[in-house]
Amino acid sequence: MITSPPNRHILNDPSLRSTCAHRAWLACGCTTVVISLAKAIMGAAKSYIWLGPILAGLVGYILADLMSGVYHWVIDNYGSASTPIFGDQIDAFQGHHEQPWAITRRQFANNLHALARAVTFTVLPMDLVVNDPIFHAFVAVWSGCLLFSQQFHAWAHTTKSRLPPLVIALQDMGLLVSRSQHAGHHIPPYNNNYCIVSGVWNEFLNKRQIFKALEMILFYKLGVRPRSWSEPSSS
Repeated sequence: MITSPPNRHILNDPSLRSTCAHRAWLACGCTTVVISLAKAIMGAAKSYIWLGPILAGLVGYILADLMSGVYHWVIDNYGSASTPIFGDQIDAFQGHHEQPWAITRRQFANNLHALARAVTFTVLPMDLVVNDPIFHAFVAVWSGCLLFSQQFHAWAHTTKSRLPPLVIALQDMGLLVSRSQHAGHHIPPYNNNYCIVSGVWNEFLNKRQIFKALEMILFYKLGVRPRSWSEPSSS
């Protein structure tokens, strides 16, 4: 099951609430994405060439899903709460496996601020230096999807009765990761269906056991065991 009825403690948990800092980082991240998108649109309009930017945006959308899966896999399997920079996210994702429905109670900026901060530092220099519309079309869609991937993730844990009709339609069309598809990730040992934008890469990665192969390489080269090896199997 992806969700369970939340208890009163979770509903009142201050760690799920947005702070002013969270909102500020979200505003910064969204601003950098909007600037990149504006540069793409204005550049395409000026040159009367739309096909290149549109295709670049599509590539950005597809690669964002793959990157969300790679990041999710790393955070789920390596490091700890004491890991520099990423420790809080690692701890949150481990808690998410224990209480997957809690993500639906996180306030919007609380859920997205960490990704918004990363997007700000990554995209802002590109906004300042690059003017190519094709480049910015890719960056805007790619970074925008990654920034909001945790919201897509939260929607995949939310019952349809609580979702906006547009979100349900996008999930049904496969443009956003759906509740039924993401459910596979929450079966111990939590070692598949890592992608959380559209989920389009999940079947490919699962069938070819890409992440299992990477885990074996890291284990034999570095002696590092992924967390999923220590999780109880559903079987």
